[in-house]
Amino acid sequence: MRKFFRIDYKGTPRHVIEAADDSPWRLLEGDLFDGYEAGDEVARDAHRLLAPVMPSKIVCIGLNYKDHAAEVGKPLPKDPLMFIKPSTAVIGPGDTILLPAGVGGVDHEAEVGVVIGRRAHHVREADAAAYVFGLTCFNDVTARELQQKGAQYTHAKGFDTFAAIGPCVTGDLDYHTMAGIGIEGWVNGVRRQNSSTKQLVFSIDYLIAYISAVMTLLPGDVIATGTPPGVGRLQAGDKVTIRIPGVGDLINPVADEITQGSKP
Repeated sequence: MRKFFRIDYKGTPRHVIEAADDSPWRLLEGDLFDGYEAGDEVARDAHRLLAPVMPSKIVCIGLNYKDHAAEVGKPLPKDPLMFIKPSTAVIGPGDTILLPAGVGGVDHEAEVGVVIGRRAHHVREADAAAYVFGLTCFNDVTARELQQKGAQYTHAKGFDTFAAIGPCVTGDLDYHTMAGIGIEGWVNGVRRQNSSTKQLVFSIDYLIAYISAVMTLLPGDVIATGTPPGVGRLQAGDKVTIRIPGVGDLINPVADEITQGSKP
């Protein structure tokens, strides 16, 4: 299964290609979204993994799992509940999720991330799959108490480190299968979330059409498709894992944020 990782290669971010499971990594020469070829082989496990893409924006969809809506006792939305996370929230595999002081409880949200591969503007639902580069694991980290205080989600979901992406982008997963794409969330080895995209209220293709009618999606942008039941609180010292079969495990430690007060 073809996977694309992004690594720190001699101090420079570079993409590498894994042509099949456990095959050698090769440096990607060219543009990830506009023509590339496999270059020199590089050693696996010898380089720090980075977020596999750096999106200009992350478009998130709330309450998009039928089983999650049932869990929280809310009716299914008639239209996608859309909000944006800033690019400054992005972290990669192994990076630390920081819990800001004074915001109350912070939760994990395991999600399937859809990476856009072509400029998408007013895309028809029937054509949407042609705009998908691949899938990735996404953790829509959320300051839950802040979210419950207001109607806008940006404040609660836009903190630095609140958008974990990785460990790679997989380009060969067929999200149209009847079984859907599995998604799990684990904390300290305990599974808290377990569902699949067959539970989506709005399909991936529908979301691409809907969002691209509002805003232009650019190569590398990520659509976070919603979270299944079982979201839960994170504490300093935790290790949270988002797992998608065929993509792998996105693992991030959790710590309290320590901020320095400004000097007079």
